[in-house]
Amino acid sequence: MSHFTQEMLEEHLSAEHYSHRMGWLRAAVLGANDGIISVVSLLVGVIASGASKDDILLVGVAALVAGALSMAAGEYVSVSSQADTEAADLELERIALEEDWDTEHAELARIYMERGVSEETAHKVALELMEHDALGAHAHDELGLTEVHTARPLQAAFASAASFISGAAVPVLLVALLPMENLGYIVAGSSLVLLAVLGALAAKTGGANMFKGALRMSIWGCLAMALTTYVGLAFGAVG
Repeated sequence: MSHFTQEMLEEHLSAEHYSHRMGWLRAAVLGANDGIISVVSLLVGVIASGASKDDILLVGVAALVAGALSMAAGEYVSVSSQADTEAADLELERIALEEDWDTEHAELARIYMERGVSEETAHKVALELMEHDALGAHAHDELGLTEVHTARPLQAAFASAASFISGAAVPVLLVALLPMENLGYIVAGSSLVLLAVLGALAAKTGGANMFKGALRMSIWGCLAMALTTYVGLAFGAVG
């Protein structure tokens, strides 16, 4: 006899999962990561070229503004395209339900049977779900569309822009506040620390290994900064 009480059931259902964080987490991590790496890479390259502090700061601010707008626009267009595709699929499904209910019922039942449900139960479940919300049932089980993964263009665009600014603002502020002496090393070093922390936090939030997340971020940050520093030295303004 089961001792699984209502209280235990509610506790189980309220247990924390990670899939609901996928949409905003992806946009936020991508934005902050891009903000730090792209802006810092530009800054260390310009610093290595021997440019003046005013020129370095100008490059940093311009990169912050342009990058934030670019991230927002790109994410908005991308997620809007996804939303348009989802809407088109739902419209096709709505028409199919209006024109051939029985075939759609059989199709939904077959999906459940392929998951291991008996034929009789599958047809019964499909019927009850379709009587309750036919389009919702097909959207979830046939098309794979759920509330968790529904495309939200404005939310994704805002998250990308805001996170880009939050990442890029740190090196720009360092350039504005610190003297020129060892500025490149300080900006690069502090940014690598931020990247590692960001990678670790993103991994923890998503339920992944924190060390691997930090290492991935740090490696790509080092590579980007090394290449732009080389470019700055090769085409430097000193001389």
